Amino acid sequence: MPPKLNVHNFPRPPLLEKTPRHLQIKWNNQLVAETNDAYWALETTHPPTYYLPPSSVLLPLTRSSHKSFCEWKGAATYWNISNPANESEVVKNRIWSYEKPTKGFESIKDYLSFYAGPWDCYVDGEKVEPQPGDFYGGWVTSDIEGPIKGGPGTWGW
Repeated sequence: MPPKLNVHNFPRPPLLEKTPRHLQIKWNNQLVAETNDAYWALETTHPPTYYLPPSSVLLPLTRSSHKSFCEWKGAATYWNISNPANESEVVKNRIWSYEKPTKGFESIKDYLSFYAGPWDCYVDGEKVEPQPGDFYGGWVTSDIEGPIKGGPGTWGW
């Protein structure tokens, strides 16, 4: 069993590093993405956010007009994806990337990060829980501990 990772011991600004963990995203039992070659961003009070290489994504994505800005990584581009079991069902703005990340985050240029839903996300075979709230995209696993930002009453942390 991996050692516990307390989110209050993660740094601010966030640490970005390669992770050897096995990541999978499945939707209706179909593999959407799989890799052992991802990055994770570790930031105080947040569970890890994973960034997967574009080559690991097995379904086509279409660019969304939605944008956001991260104080650490810069301007984010969002992506849409069609449900493999029902092509007419399109999920919008649940995948993002950084086309021109800021200094210190250049290595995740064009890498893709997925919110933990509506698909199922796995880290080393363990199904993750989404970070509380609907703003942040962290993945919570059993090795993560400590109060996590995102739920009611945590916005100002």
